[in-house]
Amino acid sequence: MIGTDQSFWKFVFDNAGADAAGLRLKYHGCGGMDYAFAITQIECRKKFGKKLRETLAANHEFVFPSVLAGEQATSDLLAAYHASLIGEGERVADLTAGLGIDASHIAARAASVVAVERDALKADCLEANFGSMVDVVNADCRQYLEDCEDNAFDTVFIDPARRGADGSRVFALADCEPDLIEMLPLLRRKAKRLIVKASPMLDITNMMRDLPGVCRMIALGNTTECKELMAVVDLRAEPMPIDDVPIDAVTLAEGKPASEISFTRSLEASAESSSAIPEVGGYLFEPYPAVMKAAPFGLLSQRYGVGKIHPNTQLYFSDTIAEGFPGEAYRIEAVIPYESKYIKRLKSAYPQIQVTTRNFDVPADALRKKLGVKDGGNLRLFAVTGKMQQSSQPQKMMIVTRG
Repeated sequence: MIGTDQSFWKFVFDNAGADAAGLRLKYHGCGGMDYAFAITQIECRKKFGKKLRETLAANHEFVFPSVLAGEQATSDLLAAYHASLIGEGERVADLTAGLGIDASHIAARAASVVAVERDALKADCLEANFGSMVDVVNADCRQYLEDCEDNAFDTVFIDPARRGADGSRVFALADCEPDLIEMLPLLRRKAKRLIVKASPMLDITNMMRDLPGVCRMIALGNTTECKELMAVVDLRAEPMPIDDVPIDAVTLAEGKPASEISFTRSLEASAESSSAIPEVGGYLFEPYPAVMKAAPFGLLSQRYGVGKIHPNTQLYFSDTIAEGFPGEAYRIEAVIPYESKYIKRLKSAYPQIQVTTRNFDVPADALRKKLGVKDGGNLRLFAVTGKMQQSSQPQKMMIVTRG
């Protein structure tokens, strides 16, 4: 790639610990090298070194087209999961390849991978980084598919852009770029299966309705965030009833097995959940964000033997640990009424504590200020609506826990 010769990389590695803003000021207007692009490499390695640890370890001269491309790129952790959805020996096209992280992971399983990217600089970087692994095509994906022979691929992978022309976020599939709904007839001619990666802000039921032939929905995330919704679509099958489509909530963490709960809407509708009153010495369970997005709230209670503390508070209680629960478990140290006399005393007992609110009319930041506590520490306070032992009616309470 132009400009990335030995002297270019020597500059990048020699200045790996330097401040990018300072470097830009120092080398502004200097000739002999594209210093701005070199400094972008330094900045990206700092920002995305953890996210792309595996990719950067495999290729020390990995080229980032821009900081934005690094921000938008899939992490190695999620890309490995995406690749697990691909069958051995498949012919695959990634129609919105971007930085190529998904395409490179998929290439380890597939017989062939075409990485389509319409931005010329990104396509150049794709060729430099992964040209030996994938076939890079610099084109609009719709035109590329039109030019392909029918049945060219077993699986097509696509991550439509989630921002409008003005930079605003969009949340409906039809508003993304490219318009996947409009492309479905074309996709059916060219591939057997479609895998869609979409915004976690989309509604799962609406997404299933928009994609006839969907045979699996996946809410995918880590322990702190639901990162995306995925739809696996059989482009040749008759649509199944939405209530019977399998839904998986998958949570990934470095060095740990994936946490997963699978269900259907019909199973959730028939689940019998129980209620519970949180008590000191027992355990409070908080579902992972991907589980919260998928919403198997009745099944969580039924499958893991835990009780909801309120119909609209998605937290659960048990006096013992619920093995395999797809979320965090906290030991309860105190259950305190949300009343003035207790609010005033809380700071002296817990000067530093993490504050979270669930089904509560005061935001966490505002409540932290009201309580006068510092954020952090090993304790976590859940301000919630639920029932206490001495009350027959739901009320606001503060549950102090230790992870």
